[in-house]
Amino acid sequence: MRLFGKKSDHPLADIKSAQMLLDDLPKADAIKSLQELADILESVRELAGDFRLDHQWALLRMFDQAAQGHVRKLLSEFFTLQPLSKFQENRLRTLLDNFYSQSEQCHFDVLTRYRNGEKGGATLKPDLALLCARGISLVKGRLKLAASRHSLVDPALWKHLAGYYGYAESQGFEQYPMAMYTGLNTTVTQEFSVLLAWYGSTAGTLNSAQCHIAECIYSYLGKGLKIGQSYNGFGLYVFDMVQPTPPMRATVDATIHPSLRFIEAEGARLALEGLVRTLDKGIFSDGLNFFGAKYEAELVADVARKLLQSITLPAPKRRNQRRKINVNLKVANGFSRMLEQTEVGLNFNAESCETWDVEDVSATGFRSVVPLSRVDDIKIGSLLGSRAESVSHWGAGVVRRLSFDADNNLHVGVEVLSTWFIGVSLYDKTKVGADASMWGLYLNRPNDNSGEAWLLMKSETFTVGRSLVMNLDGKEYLLLPIALSERGDDYDLARYRMMQQEIGQEE
Repeated sequence: MRLFGKKSDHPLADIKSAQMLLDDLPKADAIKSLQELADILESVRELAGDFRLDHQWALLRMFDQAAQGHVRKLLSEFFTLQPLSKFQENRLRTLLDNFYSQSEQCHFDVLTRYRNGEKGGATLKPDLALLCARGISLVKGRLKLAASRHSLVDPALWKHLAGYYGYAESQGFEQYPMAMYTGLNTTVTQEFSVLLAWYGSTAGTLNSAQCHIAECIYSYLGKGLKIGQSYNGFGLYVFDMVQPTPPMRATVDATIHPSLRFIEAEGARLALEGLVRTLDKGIFSDGLNFFGAKYEAELVADVARKLLQSITLPAPKRRNQRRKINVNLKVANGFSRMLEQTEVGLNFNAESCETWDVEDVSATGFRSVVPLSRVDDIKIGSLLGSRAESVSHWGAGVVRRLSFDADNNLHVGVEVLSTWFIGVSLYDKTKVGADASMWGLYLNRPNDNSGEAWLLMKSETFTVGRSLVMNLDGKEYLLLPIALSERGDDYDLARYRMMQQEIGQEE
């Protein structure tokens, strides 16, 4: 029994009535429109057996195209630098993921029906490249939303990806140029290589906005990416078409077989070097599209440099060997909680720290596996204090890698900034009253005589050209700014030249 009665009475059974559905959507309300479009595409999938294949494709093509303006608007809101409420973040992620999921599965169903020789397939032949390119782009959309929260990826997505590209390659239209959407010219190979290069070089290492920026940069560089069927020394990542899993780093000693595809990025690397130089001048290159999101050139340049490092051959080797170890760490997440562990802190939450199990360590970092229920707002770039149970002092680090496993545990990779820090008082002589005083975390080891000070301070504290005065061990030091090394949500990591002064000495 059909939900809407006879097929001929269904609004999707006729293109004109389907167009009326489209015309009735609230075009000024992107959230409501995209939700309704996702629901319509779900119906297109569920009722596919009632439609000829050419009719299903006509519906899918029409509604997927109509959704793109709403998708771009919501992507710009989701990947903003401004913090979203949990409700707003979850709402946008769920809505976008639902649309990508419904549209992508519908594209894959159409491809499957076509390959099975169902009626109405003959008219699809000129559109097969478009079908496969859009399908790959939709897979990329789902992967980007998963990467924004470092969550597990549905294995079916990698199978669908292999299905789209494998069929395009087998039929020889993978290089066929097309307008995938209005103003977006591409090929199936370009969409495939962009997805694999982007995911291989960024998954688990960038925060949400950086993840979006990186994907947009790779899309801009897409023509400089190539797909090879054998390893020639230029392959960065490898993807198995027969047993599809996330792309892996290509190595010279890997077993070679015909199902492997290698992503080469030498052309993209050269273009990326030029892009970095342009961005360093504060200029955005024509064609670099962030789909409505607004970013400063400095941030985009920083992401571009990270990408450049990841696609430069030979691949960087691990500088320090990791050792398996089983040790418990007290963990304080964020600048304020780290300050509470020092003598200058108010110690309101000094005893409320989490305890994490460390899986392995190196000279510059460690990795912990933590149940999700015990993770307090950890993300890429989070500042983290840590102290082993057998050690009296705290160390400072920054979260660089995140990923979830099948048991919903979070794998946290931390770069250690310093194995020791203390709280210090800082004073800005250009201000008066309470605004002049602040607290910082001094990272240098005891008896350090380098003449430089590494400091963690509240975010937006560091200013080029503004010196500070630091009180350390009863002595007063003039701090002359050298550089801001990193800025996080709640901290600045800065370097200063350090000059001892007599107490009360004027600058």
